[in-house]
Amino acid sequence: MSELVVALDVPLPASLPIGVGTAIFCCGSCFHRDERIATLELVVDGGGRYEPGAFGMPRADVDAAMGAAGYLSGFWAIVPLHPREQPGSVELALAARLDGGDELVAPVGVIDVAEPTPAPSAPSLETPGTALIAVCMATFEPDMALFRAQIESLRAQTDDRWICVISDDCSSPEHYRELRTVVGDDPRFTVSRSPSHLGFYGNFERALRAAPADAGLLALCDQDDRWHPEKLATLRAELGDAGLVYCDQRLVDASGRVLGETMWQGRRNNHTNLTSLLVANSITGASTLFRREIAELALPFPEPPGFRFHDHWLALVALAAGRVAYVDRPLYDYVQHAGAVFGDVAVGSGPRRPRVRELLVSWRAAYYYGFLSRAVEAQALLVRCGERLTPDKRRALERFARADRSPASFAWLALRPLRRLAGRNETLGTELDLVAGILWRWLVRLLVGRFPSRGGSLLDASPPPPGSFSQRRLRRWRARIGRV
Repeated sequence: MSELVVALDVPLPASLPIGVGTAIFCCGSCFHRDERIATLELVVDGGGRYEPGAFGMPRADVDAAMGAAGYLSGFWAIVPLHPREQPGSVELALAARLDGGDELVAPVGVIDVAEPTPAPSAPSLETPGTALIAVCMATFEPDMALFRAQIESLRAQTDDRWICVISDDCSSPEHYRELRTVVGDDPRFTVSRSPSHLGFYGNFERALRAAPADAGLLALCDQDDRWHPEKLATLRAELGDAGLVYCDQRLVDASGRVLGETMWQGRRNNHTNLTSLLVANSITGASTLFRREIAELALPFPEPPGFRFHDHWLALVALAAGRVAYVDRPLYDYVQHAGAVFGDVAVGSGPRRPRVRELLVSWRAAYYYGFLSRAVEAQALLVRCGERLTPDKRRALERFARADRSPASFAWLALRPLRRLAGRNETLGTELDLVAGILWRWLVRLLVGRFPSRGGSLLDASPPPPGSFSQRRLRRWRARIGRV
């Protein structure tokens, strides 16, 4: 009997540290050349079995490369991996039961479990009022005028219990030399250059790992903002018993012209509702100060599909694990410019009725990079935060994670935008994008049932390009506040 043909669209994580669980997104194709697969399961270490979120989905790319047998081969799954306490490995496999009754098992991959490097530090014995703050800055080809202004704003902080670790994401030698010149011989700064380009998500993770063990508090710092002198002192004073505190920000252009005195114009701020924070982040990384234990819960960052955001993940961990505090005044200038990650907030030339093909591609991207991305984070929070979760928070995460399989959970998600009628518009109706993605999944499943023998590219369920998903409502909001 021939074997299963298995291919993954994205590689599994190379390793996990001892004592840290997570959730992984496993997506690819699996088929048998001679028989239809009746059931498919992900097998972890030869024991635990997990049903995929979907299987037997149409893959036009596999059809073209492997023939008709590969058409209905698409699958994806979110697999929770609970902490391992000893070095070793986690082995993943696919178990497929064929129509004829035989079960075939094919290896998917191996994830090493090793001692973390560096080993997690013991919790700081200092109180928040005296703890050292490690300011973790990520840089990449910085605009040197803006970078100088940011460095000087750090040096001007009224709180002097801080150091700054700068992780440079493999900038050009010229930029890196100039960056080091700006920092100079100031002993409060440590600069290191990544040997390869990581992207801002991985580079902030690298910066957090570089924080010294005696720093009980951490702050994130962008390369192109300007902090008000009292920023660190105020956040330290307002942290209280929270795991994380953040502040408002003033929006300015590169020349310093004020575009908005507050971030919260046309959208309600949120730091208490975990579901709303999962759907639409409201906590900007550079506005935060958090305890070291939040970073240790968050590391290593999970790898959901699509674009990944370090501040969103850290905010979710902080709120899932405890309380988040807010300072209702701007403590830094958030510089808006074209070179920033979100500097271009244009939303297109105007409304246009999309064609059916464009609509299906848009909904498919919303499913992969809107819903599934957040579902991976929800599952990772369930594993990472464990007993720290209150019953309400646990229920919210579980309900969100099953919204593409449970009609009741789907209805709950679809009705959430009505909260804005009571002034709760913190998500700006972003749930509707996720609902459209789930509808795409159900529609494709329905049409495949009716047209199982190759439905063409319209029914393709392969992962779309990551940039094909845009949170349009949030982008419009950002564009509006940037024009004030």
